[in-house]
Parts: sequence; structure tokens; C-alpha cells
Amino acid sequence: MDILTNLLASFGNLGWTLVSFVVALSIIVFIHEYGHYIVGRWSGIHAEVFSIGFGKVLWSRTDKRGTVWQIAALPFGGYVKFLGDANAASVGGDAATGDGVEPTRFSEYLAETAERAPHAQAYVSALDSRNTMLGAPLWARAATVAAGPVFNFILSFFVFAGLMLFQGQPITPLTVSTVPSFPPAITQDLLPGDQVLAVEGRALDYPEGFSAAVAHLPSQPSLAYDIRRDGERMTVRGPQPQPALVQSVTPRSAADDAGLKIGDVIVSMNGTPVYQFGDMVDVVTVTGAAPIALEVWRSGELFTSTLTPRLAAIPQPDGSLKDEPKLGIGNGGLFFAPATRTVGLWDSVTLAAQQVWFIIVQSLNGLKQMIIGNINTCNLSGPVGIAETAGSMASQGAMSFITLIAVLSTAVGLLNLFPIPVLDGGHLVFHAYEAVTGKMPSEGALRIFMAIGLALIGTLMLFAIGNDLLFCP
Repeated sequence: MDILTNLLASFGNLGWTLVSFVVALSIIVFIHEYGHYIVGRWSGIHAEVFSIGFGKVLWSRTDKRGTVWQIAALPFGGYVKFLGDANAASVGGDAATGDGVEPTRFSEYLAETAERAPHAQAYVSALDSRNTMLGAPLWARAATVAAGPVFNFILSFFVFAGLMLFQGQPITPLTVSTVPSFPPAITQDLLPGDQVLAVEGRALDYPEGFSAAVAHLPSQPSLAYDIRRDGERMTVRGPQPQPALVQSVTPRSAADDAGLKIGDVIVSMNGTPVYQFGDMVDVVTVTGAAPIALEVWRSGELFTSTLTPRLAAIPQPDGSLKDEPKLGIGNGGLFFAPATRTVGLWDSVTLAAQQVWFIIVQSLNGLKQMIIGNINTCNLSGPVGIAETAGSMASQGAMSFITLIAVLSTAVGLLNLFPIPVLDGGHLVFHAYEAVTGKMPSEGALRIFMAIGLALIGTLMLFAIGNDLLFCP
């Protein structure tokens, strides 16, 4: 019976991971391909097929422009096939000539369209070689290619801006909204609506002066909070402003593997009581990558677990990255949720743009640090690692999962801009060559470059999968 229970639990976890991964990937791929599609349409390039997934077609419909919209059986990507393309990668053409596709291709296409969507035949019959990817002007082709990554960045931008508008910013003075549960040994007298003025006599200026205010607080279970409640000033007891509370769990970390959950309170590490998040950091700094015995309080019950910190790339003051042992337990600041106010539209737009730029810069910096050997290659995740991350973030709540989609969308957009044949960045390099020389690369050269690109991407994918399953599980 235990074996069956464990098997069902494992299947449930696997199913949740796969569903989360497919949902996240499908959203990102749809936005990416829709960027190609809509800018191509605006530029006069006709799309024959818009597909989410590959392989056997499960569902399809043809719109009034003759474009087939479809969902295929393998939901791990997608593509837009433009008129005149020999394949979904927009490389080469169907019976291509120097000016586009031969007229016979249009008669064949008209016949196909008339059969599957008679209502679209009049629209399609007006097409000519200008409406193909090969026959369109250079500016139209370049814009269509660049639109995929750009739309990924736009998706991330709008998600981050929306999250900031939804979540808001803490009001002043700092006011308690909700408070989590704590073990009985930690006195917690704060109530929703309390205005927090000081802790142990130190003004709590949040968030600007928060770190300085809590840096020298005594490490003990409870502290004195000066508050204003219903207009009356009083002193009550409460936990550390940054207690040993699990507020987030990093996917694929030691904490994630051990099943720690948001809301867990770490009571002790290696038998030593811990009261504030800094105490946990001190223990990991001393023990390094050695196993650590944890005592954890969850919803009124105590349990023990042993975690082995994993190396994670941490930004340094000089801008470099360094591998440091981490448990993967996140602490976002205050132990309670503060009351918030609505963020202005300009603030949300500015902060969202900064967040997208930060992800781009950190991703490029991380790649550089891996190449020069400052951090190990376990920081590079493949599809298995991304799927596990998606499942973990989805289990932490909708906001975490939506944030992951925004982060991954930026990463996908950036990856596609790398100047590697097969990727959008490689196509843009070909277009730049055409802009300088006045002619396209030859068909033979394109096929050679594409083969090299496929080999590079395939090698990178195998390496990343190896990281996920063998070297950095």
C-alpha cells in the first residue's frame, strides 16, 4: 500500500510539473510566434500556418485570410510558416527564384485554400511574390523576424507592470495587513491595522532604511514593537522583523527537494536555535556545503529534515558572480504582509522596464561568468530543470507562477537574439549581410549555416539535459 501511495504521489507531482511547464511554455511560445505573425501581416507577408506544438494536428481552423491556426500533439514549441517558406524555419523557398516563388506555387496554394476554406479564396488570390518571406522587402523581413523576441520582452514588461499595479507599495506609516502563524515560543501580539513605528527603539523605515534598522537587533524569539493601534500608542511583543520564516522556496534547491513550504518556521539548525534570517545565513556560511539538520515548525507540528546547501550564483559588489552555498529559502523582508497603496502608472511602467533590463543584464553576466569559469555550469538549466522550476513556482501560488512566465519570456527573447543560425538572431545576421552587400546569402551557404546552428543548439540542449539529469540533479 505504501508503495502504491508513493507511486501515486510521484505521478501527481510529475503531472503537475508537466502541466505547469506546458502552460508556461505555450503562453511564451504563442506570444513569440504571434509577434512574428502580426508584424509579418502588417508588413504584407502572408502566413500559411500558425501552429502551437508540432506533430499530429489535434485542432485547426482557417481564418478569412487563409491562415491555418492549429494545435499539434507535441506542445513543446510552435512556429509560423509564411507563404513561400520551404519549412517552418523560413529558410529557402518552395520552388524559389531570385524574386520569390514561382507562379505555380500560387495556383497550388489557391486550390488548397479553396478546398479547406472557400471564404478565404478571394483574399488569397490577390497575393503575389511580394507577400512571401523571400519576395518581401528587406525591412519587412527583418521586422518580422525581430518581432518574436520583441514581443517576448513586451509580455514580460506588461506582466511586471501588472503585478506592480496589483500588489501596490507599502503605505506610510508601515501598517500590518496580515500576519502568519508562529510557534508558541515566539510571542506574536501584532494585529492587522497596527501601525509599526519602531522595534526595540529603532525606527522602522521600510523599505529604504529597513536593513540598517534590523542589522543590530538582538537575536531572541520576540522583540518590543512600538505601535499605534486605534489611535493609541502602545508597546507589544512580536517576532523578529526578519524571522527564520520561509517566505519563498527557490526551485530545484535543497529546500525545494526537502519539501519545505512557504510559511514554515525554522526553529533550529544543527541543534542551535535560530530566531532571525541572519542566524540562518551565519550557519550556512560556517558549514558551507555540509549537511545541516533542521527542526521545522509547520501549522502546529514540529518535524526534522536534513538539507545539503547547493551552490548558487550570487552577484558580488563588483558586478561579477560567485558560487556560494545556499539552502534556497527566501525571505522577502518583513514577516507580515504590509498594507499597500496603488502604484502610479508611471512608477509601474518604469519599474517593469527596469526589471526586464535587469534580467537581460544578469543573464548575459551569468553566461559570461560561466564561460570564464567563475561559476559552475550547473547554473544552466535545460528543459527538465525549467519544467521542475515551473512546477515548483506553480505550487507556490499564482503570483509566483505568473512571475516565472515573465522571467522565462525575457530569457526566451534574449536567447532568440543570439547570432546563431536557426535562431531569430541568426536570421537578423543574414539580413544585415544582405543590407551591406545588396544580396541574400546563397541557398547553399544558408543550408550550411543552418546545419551548423542546429548542431550548436543540439549540443547545448544535450549539455543542459545532462546538467539536469546527471551532473546537477
